[in-house]
Amino acid sequence: MRPEERDAAILWDMLQSARDATGIVAGATAESLRRDRLRTLALERSMELLGEAAGRVSATFRAAHPQVPWRAMIGLRNILAHEYGRIDHERLFMTAVKELPALITQLERFLSAPKPR
Repeated sequence: MRPEERDAAILWDMLQSARDATGIVAGATAESLRRDRLRTLALERSMELLGEAAGRVSATFRAAHPQVPWRAMIGLRNILAHEYGRIDHERLFMTAVKELPALITQLERFLSAPKPR
């Protein structure tokens, strides 16, 4: 698989995880999410997968798109996977509500852009 194809496949994974996360928080409040253990776990997992995929995007692609918060996504993934006692669920909720819609738009643009030859 060419690097561009590999990145595109990973971007699709990121897009799916971001959409999952926004779907999980749709219609919720930080408080209602806090009381719903299954939704909280689902949000954590979606955000973890998003960060894992972000870390697999090539360095070349990441460097070409510095406007994407690559390090923040990867850092959040590391907290979710390894330092779960530090998870700030209200901040996680706000990230999904306020930041993921713009990320989804960016990912959709990347995936619909003409492919380099």
